[in-house]
Amino acid sequence: MGGQGNLRRRWRGAVLALALACAPLSAHAGAQAEEALAPSVATVLSRAISDRPVPPDYANRDDVAPWIAEMSARLAARVPDAAERRDLLATVHYEAIRAGLDPQLVLGVIHHESGFKKYAVSVADARGYMQVMPFWTRLIGSPEHNLFHLRTNLRYGCVILRHYLDRERGDLFRTLGRYNGSLGRSEYPAAVSAAMRRYEARTPSLPVSLGASIPR
Repeated sequence: MGGQGNLRRRWRGAVLALALACAPLSAHAGAQAEEALAPSVATVLSRAISDRPVPPDYANRDDVAPWIAEMSARLAARVPDAAERRDLLATVHYEAIRAGLDPQLVLGVIHHESGFKKYAVSVADARGYMQVMPFWTRLIGSPEHNLFHLRTNLRYGCVILRHYLDRERGDLFRTLGRYNGSLGRSEYPAAVSAAMRRYEARTPSLPVSLGASIPR
């Protein structure tokens, strides 16, 4: 009997371990606060959300392709499919640059927020790569916008991050706190900074200024 009991316990332990291994990665988004936007701000952000998508040949540009190749090698373990990886990185780079953000910052946010899981959902219902809260589709977009769609998620995430950076006058610590819903605490900005170092590029990216604003 004792041997059978031990066997059953080991079997239950193995099943639990398998279930945990197969469970989706929990996302780390905090309770980002919904806030009233001035009509002029909402108009600017809505226009930014609706702007043109990533150009079809963007990943082949001479000033982008080396960066994508370098980052692709670093993401291979997390995103095994090469075509998916290339599409993700091209979109990250394009959306970051058009919003005046460092692509390494966006990678750091994605790394910590969702672990590069496209369908990650937090306990606060934040969704996708950049863990965008659904209320943003009502505030600046459309309820039909699918936040699990690659370009939609990154477009929203980068526009929101840029909005907070402008609001905080370039203070990245406070910007990240607002984005995560943990303003005033150091854990999230520190975690994103550490994640950024994982993706520090040897290949120069396009020059960006964190003091820039979303194109009007």
